[in-house]
Amino acid sequence: MLRALEIRDMLIIDRLDLAFQPGLNVLTGETGAGKSILLDSLGFVLGWRGRAELVRSGAAQGEVTAVFELSATHAARAVLEDAGLPVSSELILRRVNTADGRKTGWVNDRRASGEVLRRLSETLIELHGQHDDRGLLNPSGHRAILDDYAATDPLIAATRAAWAQRREARKALTAAEDALDAVRAEEDFLRHAVAELEKLAPEPGEDQTLDERRRMMQAAERIREDIARASDAIGYDGAEGAMSNALRWLEGASEKAEGRLDGAMAALTRAMAELDEAGREVADCLDALEFNPAELEDTEERLFALRGLARKHAVAPDDLAELTATLSDRLAALDRGAEDIADLKRAVADAETAYDAAGDALSGTRRDAAGRLDAAVAAELAPLRMERAVFRTEVTPGEPGPEGRDAVAFTVATNPGAPSGPLNKIASGGELSRFLLALKVSLSQERNRGVTMIFDEIDRGVGGATANAVGRRLKALADDGQVLVVTHSPQVAALGAHHWRVSKRVESDMTLSTVTPLADDAREDEIARMLSGDTVTPEARAAARALLGSF
Repeated sequence: MLRALEIRDMLIIDRLDLAFQPGLNVLTGETGAGKSILLDSLGFVLGWRGRAELVRSGAAQGEVTAVFELSATHAARAVLEDAGLPVSSELILRRVNTADGRKTGWVNDRRASGEVLRRLSETLIELHGQHDDRGLLNPSGHRAILDDYAATDPLIAATRAAWAQRREARKALTAAEDALDAVRAEEDFLRHAVAELEKLAPEPGEDQTLDERRRMMQAAERIREDIARASDAIGYDGAEGAMSNALRWLEGASEKAEGRLDGAMAALTRAMAELDEAGREVADCLDALEFNPAELEDTEERLFALRGLARKHAVAPDDLAELTATLSDRLAALDRGAEDIADLKRAVADAETAYDAAGDALSGTRRDAAGRLDAAVAAELAPLRMERAVFRTEVTPGEPGPEGRDAVAFTVATNPGAPSGPLNKIASGGELSRFLLALKVSLSQERNRGVTMIFDEIDRGVGGATANAVGRRLKALADDGQVLVVTHSPQVAALGAHHWRVSKRVESDMTLSTVTPLADDAREDEIARMLSGDTVTPEARAAARALLGSF
C-alpha cells in the first residue's frame, strides 16, 4: 500500500508531500493542473520509462520518494531478498534525476538499479487507463492475467518441466543423428584405418624402445671385439688369475711377515670383488650384443611401419595406440548407431506424450477459468449500463512453449450481433473505460495481491448514472485495498474516501502545481466546480451536497 509520495523539483512541482490512505483516493483538478505529473513522478521513482526531461526548470535535480507498507506475505519481499536488499514492513524508494539526465535510485537507503525498481513496481502498483500498455490493454499479457485468475502456477510448473524434458530429448536425438551422419560419411575410412591399426597393434613408448634396440644392434659389430678383449683381460687368464695368484702367494708369506701384509691382502680382496662385478657387467653387455641379423631387419621394418602410419594420420608414433582406441570407438558407435537412435526416438515420443498431457491439463483449466471470467465480467457490465455488450476470453491453439500451447485474447462486442474484436480497438473511449473496470473488478475478486491500483481518467466519456455506477465499482474495488483515481467525474469524486485537488499557481512568472487535501466543505466546493465549471452556482452546490450526501 502506498503511504506517502514526496516530490521535489519535478516539472512544474517544486515541493509536494502527499499522505495516501487505504480505500478510494481521488484526485481532481482542471485539465493541465498537473495530475498526470503526479503519475509521471510516481512512475519515475518506480523505474518506469517515461519522459526524458523531468527536472523542473532552473533546478539542479529532481527527486521523488515513495513509501509503501508491506504485509508479511507481500510479493515485494521476495524481490528485495533476491536483490540482496533490506526487507522490512516499510519500503522506501527514492530516485534522483539530475539536470544533465543522470538517474540514481535507492531502496531502503541502498543503491538500486532501475531494473530492480521496475521489478518491485510490478508487485506494488497497477496502472490502468485508456492508453495503458502495461496492463489489461496489452494483448501479450492476457494469458498471464488469465493464469493469475485461474491460479495455474502448479500446472505451469509441470508444463515447464515437461517442455524442458521434451527439449532435451529432441536435442539429444538431433545430436546423435548428426553424429551418426558424420560417422557414416567416413565409414570406409574408419573400417580401413581401424583394420590397419589393429593389425599393427602399436603400443605407447614402442617407438623409443625399437629405436634404442635398433641403434644398439647397429653398433654391436663395431664394439663387440673390444668388449670381448676387455672381458678376456678381466677374466681368469688375465687380471683375475694374476690377482688370485698374488693373493695366494701373499697368504703363504703372511705368517712370517708379522702382519705387514694384512692391508695389502685386504685391498686385493676388495679389488677382486670389484673386478668380479666388472666381469659380470661386461659379460651381460656381450650377451646383449648377441643378436640374430634377422632381428635387426624385423626391428627396422616395424619401426618404419610405425612411423609411416603416424605420418599418414598426422600424429606422433606414441599417439597411435590412443588413435586406435578413438577410431575403434567411433566405428563401434556407427555399428550401434541405429539402436541408439531408436532408443532416443522412444525418449522423444515419451517426452512429447508427457508434454501433451501437461499442456492439455493446463489448457482445460484455462478454458474453464475463461468461462468463469466471462461470466464475472458480464455481471459487472450490467450495472455499468453495458448489459448488452459481450466480453469473451478466447483461448485458441498457439505456438507450443514452456507455458503451454494456448493463445489468450480478450475480445469484446459492444452490441448484439456486432463482430467482436480486440478490447482496445472495438470499444469507444467510454465503453473501454467500463470494460477495463469490469475486468479489473472481476480479476480482483478472484485474487487480491495487495497492490495499489491506479486508474487514470478511466471514467472519461461517461456521465450521469453511468458515471455513478463506475464510481460505485471503484469504491467496491477499494474496500479491501487501495485505489487511486484521477477523475473529472463529480459522481466518482463524491465516492472517494479521501480527496485531493490538483491546481496551478503562478509565482515570479513560474507556473507551479499544488495538491491540496480537501475536508468536507472544500470537497463540496470542488465537486460543485466539477459540476458547473469556473462559476460555482447555488444549484451546483446543492447538487454537490446531494452527491456527497447520497453516499
